[in-house]
Amino acid sequence: MQGSTARTSGNRPPGRPAPRRGGPRRVRLTAQRVDPWSVLKISFLVSVALGISGVVMVAVLWTVLSGMNVFSTINGFLAQITSGEASGPTIDLTDYLGFSRVMALSAVLGVLNVFLLTALATLSAFLYNICAALVGGAQVTLSDE
Repeated sequence: MQGSTARTSGNRPPGRPAPRRGGPRRVRLTAQRVDPWSVLKISFLVSVALGISGVVMVAVLWTVLSGMNVFSTINGFLAQITSGEASGPTIDLTDYLGFSRVMALSAVLGVLNVFLLTALATLSAFLYNICAALVGGAQVTLSDE
């Protein structure tokens, strides 16, 4: 066909436009479904990491406060307050805020948070799937730079 003005180049079909060469390519995608099993696994690992870091943070904080004599200063203050009472009970703060008691409480709260965060994330994945089935999902625009 000599008189034809439509040209095809290479392997590209004639109906497909030529790729842009100027700027970044943008693609618009829709997240229609989130796999609850993968959300459960990821949220479990993240919550375990948060639980361990929380226990370590509490141990470091207690050690720093103890090194700064905060607990002994508070004990002395409480002794001054209660010394005017006749046969009043003496309060020792380390009975309530000892290292082993604080660490045990921190570990229990960490384990509870692992279960709660994992369950909440998995439930959120199920709820997202239900809502995405109704409205079509969340649209995300990705850019190739």
